[in-house]
Amino acid sequence: MSLHSYIEKKVCIITVDGRTLVGVLAGHDSTTNLVLKQTVERVIRGNDDDEPSSEVPLGLYLVRGENVCVVGLVDEALDESIDWTQVRGNVIGTTKH
Repeated sequence: MSLHSYIEKKVCIITVDGRTLVGVLAGHDSTTNLVLKQTVERVIRGNDDDEPSSEVPLGLYLVRGENVCVVGLVDEALDESIDWTQVRGNVIGTTKH
């Protein structure tokens, strides 16, 4: 499946080191290098962590293809209805071997 249909749409990227990036896909190439705009990194804290979860603004952001694990479209209405500071969960592990 081509990423071309995702251009100018809000996507969620999971990287091989377990980071969660959300932004608007501005461009890509044949090696899955991705250019995102209006990017935030979602840092989800565990139940035992006193700090709230957060969204770290990154702005225009390049993700190298070798670091991309998953790319998916975001349901924007659902995404906007969630208070991400209240979300708790386990850390996504790395896929590096």
